[in-house]
Amino acid sequence: MLQMSSGSVLGTKLLSISLNRSFITTGKKKGLVFDYLGFRKGRRHVIKASSDVASPSIWENWKPPKASSTHSFSDILWPSAGAFAAMAILGKLDQLLAPKGLSITLAPLGAVSVLLFASPSAPSARKYNMLMAQIGCAAIGVLAFTIFGPGLLAKSSSLAASVAYMIYTDTVHPPAVSMPLLFIDGVKLQHLSFWYALYPGATGCILLCLIQEVVLYMKQNFKF
Repeated sequence: MLQMSSGSVLGTKLLSISLNRSFITTGKKKGLVFDYLGFRKGRRHVIKASSDVASPSIWENWKPPKASSTHSFSDILWPSAGAFAAMAILGKLDQLLAPKGLSITLAPLGAVSVLLFASPSAPSARKYNMLMAQIGCAAIGVLAFTIFGPGLLAKSSSLAASVAYMIYTDTVHPPAVSMPLLFIDGVKLQHLSFWYALYPGATGCILLCLIQEVVLYMKQNFKF
C-alpha cells in the first residue's frame, strides 16, 4: 500500500515536471501559421499568430448583404410610423417657436430617427453615445466659429476635432458630426452661441428617444 502511494506521488511529480517543460506547436502554410501552448513554472502560455489569411475582395462591400431573415410587416410599419410622428411633432414645435425666432427641426435629426427606430441595437444608437456626441460636436462647432469665424478653416477644423472627440470618448454617432457645419453656415443658429450645444440637437434627440420607446413597445406587442 505504501509502495503504491509513493509511486503515485512520484508519478504526479514526473507529470508536473513534464508539463512545466512541455510545449505543443502546430503549423500550416496557409491561414493560421502556428499555435503555441506551453506550461512553464506553473504558468500557462498561449501564443497565436497568423499570416497569409485571405482578405475579402475590395468589391465585397459593394455587394448587397445576404438577407439573414425576412422582415415582418410590423417591423417595417412601426419604425416608419415613428419617423412620421417624430417629424410631425418637431414641425409643430417649429410653428410654436417661430415667433421667437427658434427652430428645433434639423437635418441630423432625420438621421438620428433612422438609428433609433430602424436599428436601435446599433452602438451609434446608444443614448449615451448620441447625447455625448451631439453636445460635444455642437460645442466644437461653436468654438471653431468663435476662433476662426465663418469659412473653410472653421469647417475643416471642427470636422476633424469632432471625429477625434468621438473616437477618444468612444461615442461615435455619425449624425452629430454635421452639427458644427450647420452652426458655421447657419446664420439663424449663431445667435444661440454655446446654448447650441443643448438646443436644438440634444433637445431634439431627447424627444426622439421618447418616441423610440413607443415604437419599441409597438414592435414587441403588436406584431403582424
